[in-house]
Amino acid sequence: MSRIATLAVHAGRDDLAALGVHVPPIDLSTTNPVPDLASGAAAYDALASGGLPPADGGLIYQRLWNPTVARFEIALARLESADEAVAFASGMAALTACLLAAKAEGRPHVVAVRPVYGGSDHLLATGLLGTEVTWTTADAVAAALRPDTGLVLLETPANPTLDLVDIAAVAEQAGDVPLVVDNTFATPVLQRPIEHGAALVLHSATKYLGGHGDVIGGVVATTSDWAARLRRVRAVTGGLLHPLGAYLLHRGLQTLPVRVREQQRTAAMLVDWLAGHPLVERVHYPSGRLVGTQMSGPGAVLAFTVVGGFEAAARTVEHVRLITHAVSLGGVDSLIQHPASLTHRPVADCAKPAAGVLRMSVGLEDEHDLRADLEASLKEAHV
Repeated sequence: MSRIATLAVHAGRDDLAALGVHVPPIDLSTTNPVPDLASGAAAYDALASGGLPPADGGLIYQRLWNPTVARFEIALARLESADEAVAFASGMAALTACLLAAKAEGRPHVVAVRPVYGGSDHLLATGLLGTEVTWTTADAVAAALRPDTGLVLLETPANPTLDLVDIAAVAEQAGDVPLVVDNTFATPVLQRPIEHGAALVLHSATKYLGGHGDVIGGVVATTSDWAARLRRVRAVTGGLLHPLGAYLLHRGLQTLPVRVREQQRTAAMLVDWLAGHPLVERVHYPSGRLVGTQMSGPGAVLAFTVVGGFEAAARTVEHVRLITHAVSLGGVDSLIQHPASLTHRPVADCAKPAAGVLRMSVGLEDEHDLRADLEASLKEAHV
């Protein structure tokens, strides 16, 4: 089996030489010619039910199937050691499909380990999709299960405090209930949850997979059975990824290992510096036994608690010059934000990040320039 750097470059491109092209083509067709009524009907039945296109049938309609999207899905599945992957218009659309697929089987209850991304937390807490959530800790998942539990959900490293969860331990507690792991922060470069017992691996592809802040998408890597269920939800609800977005995400995978490892290197240096800074109370960054076992490295997202609480944290993000004050993460440029006010604003107070915590996504800038910007903004915030 090829190593991840090789897979990132070549996965989903096996047929390019036979096509006589070097770069994957973009198929923008919204509809496709039907060769004859019988084969068209068979193709429609297969695709609308979550299956794959028949070898002798048509593609029918972009909402049901698109070859450019399929290339990205094939590539991501290989990176995650999964049977298949299903791409969506956003990470939230991907999570929605997982919840709806479980609910369609008569299992609307979800056991979730906090913290998770604020949007995921909000969707579960509102019950908007007819689901019910039980929030718990990683060591109490088994006790929270019910006969109608359809999914167990966790995120590791968690957003925004970088808490780590032992995937294998939770998978053991979950038993026959599928475990969904949000792998957005780690990416398959640093962590492959399926190898530790997860049934579904969720990504906000907007972040590291795309890597340049110019495309929104989501994807779930999973078994063939679950992939069919998710494609069926996608076909009915229309939460599809646009082919151009799929092309950009597939292209982003080519540099994913290089980007993640270099960003991680810079993040580790910033963590060491911030840990000794007099205006920083605490640095949040993955560490412990799971780094080096479950994860091959701690990643490139860090958080830190600013001395002086909310007021000082707010002034800090308002004074950065090189680093961009913005939500999101995983791009080539560094971003910083105040989670309690932005990404985790809708989260219940009991689970909201502390008021002095800032989250930073480290980009590809020089470490010395990033450190100088943080130093200046921290000082200005405490004048």
